[in-house]
Order: sequence, then C-alpha cells, then structure tokens
Amino acid sequence: MGLNRSFLGKQYAPQDYGVTAEAVLNYTRAYNDENPWFVDTSRAGGIMAPPMFGVVTGWLSIMMVMTDTELGVDVLRLLHSEQDMYFVRPLVPGDIITSVASIVTMTDEPAGESLTVEVQCTNQRGESVQRMLFTALIRGRSARARKRTPVAEAAPMGEPLWRVRQTIDTDQTFRYASASGDHNPIHVDENVAKMAGLPGIVVHGLCTMAFTSKVMIDQLCAGDPRKLRRLRARFSRPVFPGQEITTAVWPVSDHGGANSYIYETYNPEGKDVIREGVVKVGE
Repeated sequence: MGLNRSFLGKQYAPQDYGVTAEAVLNYTRAYNDENPWFVDTSRAGGIMAPPMFGVVTGWLSIMMVMTDTELGVDVLRLLHSEQDMYFVRPLVPGDIITSVASIVTMTDEPAGESLTVEVQCTNQRGESVQRMLFTALIRGRSARARKRTPVAEAAPMGEPLWRVRQTIDTDQTFRYASASGDHNPIHVDENVAKMAGLPGIVVHGLCTMAFTSKVMIDQLCAGDPRKLRRLRARFSRPVFPGQEITTAVWPVSDHGGANSYIYETYNPEGKDVIREGVVKVGE
C-alpha cells in the first residue's frame, strides 16, 4: 500500500511549544555552535535561538503527520530528502510558538513516494516567525510510479567563496536527538539502522543542516543570525558520526535586498551529502 492520496491538503491541529533558554542552549551545543547570540546569557537583551531551532518548535507538528496511521507512512522506509527553512523573526526564550502542519504535495518517484509537509509557525502575538517545508521519501516503488525523464540540475561553477571544514563528533547523534526531539532509532541504535538497510548509525539530516547554518551565519552574516533569511538543503547521502564534512558556498545574485547563494556539502571522499543548497541573506 502507498500513501493515502486523499490526505493531500489536510491540515493538522495546531501544536504549541514554549521556548526556554535551557532548550536553546542544549540545541546550540548539539551541533557545536558557540555563537554569543545563542550562548552568552549576559548579553543585553538576552540570547536568541539559532534559526534552525525552528525545527524543534515544529517537530510535534511533523510527527503528527508522519505517525498518522491513516496516512500510511512506513517510518522505517522514510528518508528525509529535503528541508527548506524561511526565517521571518527571531525566536527568543519566553516565546510560545504555534505550528500548523499541512500536507502540500504527494508525488511518485522512481524510488518510492515523496511527501512534503508545510509547517507555518507563529508566536504568541500572532506574528509569523518561520515557515518550513519538510520533504520525505518513502522508499519502495509505488504502484503508481512511472518512469520519469531526468531533469538536468544546475551545478556550481568556478571556485567557491569559501570551503569550511567541520567535524561531526562520535556522540553527535545522541546529543542532537536529545536536543531536537528527533529520536528516530536509525540515529542512535546501530541494530535498527542496519534493519533499515543502512551500514550503521547515521547523522540526522537536520543536524548536518544545522552545521551548515553555522557556516552561513559565520561567513555570510558576519556572525549575526538575524540576517539569515532562508536555508534549503537537499540530502543526497548519509553522514556518519566521526566524519569531517566540507561546505562550499558560491554567490548567485541580489534580489530585493536579499543576497542569494548556493552551496554543497561533501563527505571525506568528496561526494556530496547536501546538494542544491540555497541561502538567502538580508541586511
């Protein structure tokens, strides 16, 4: 059985999340960030949450969709294939964030079925703070699957502005699971990971993406996280604990005051683990 296509367009019940300083600090440390905006509690005005903390506030909404038995998602066959984050307003301790998830696309792929969930997030004042698109591939050919003509993908050209190396700690997945709320056992239990067809524990895609967000804030935003407006990642290969990853960034253009960039992230063999990455930076 495939996904229940009658659920396309379904909106799920709102979920509230209270942002605390402890949760912000735990998440920041879970991907090895020491930006003062996130960790220096003596700052005037206090700390703010990293932009990628939005995945924590919206996680309950994502899980409502993925665990909806009538929808028909096989969690063991699920691969998180893409994440697109739009950052509207900073999140700070004391905020109450309300997230609402909707199923916006269901498509057939050669490797299975693809499902995209949109999560709209507002704060206690009703202001939009973030919008995210979570795309998952449910592996296993759908009965509806058709042969598709490959689409040519744009590749980065020329030398990048930067290449930044980062090391994934051996205990990274355990810390990230605790801080993010994503306890999928493929990230913390080697036996389950192998049952799912993986060689061993793999790093959360969103953890790898959080590492790349640090690159963008440090290199493109002069350390000011408020300037990061969008970050998109397409996860192409798994990352494993203990590996070094390298992120390369190329400029694209300036649209309406937002500088645009593309990026890719590579494993130690030089193979991409994130491709078709998109970054937008404002003033």
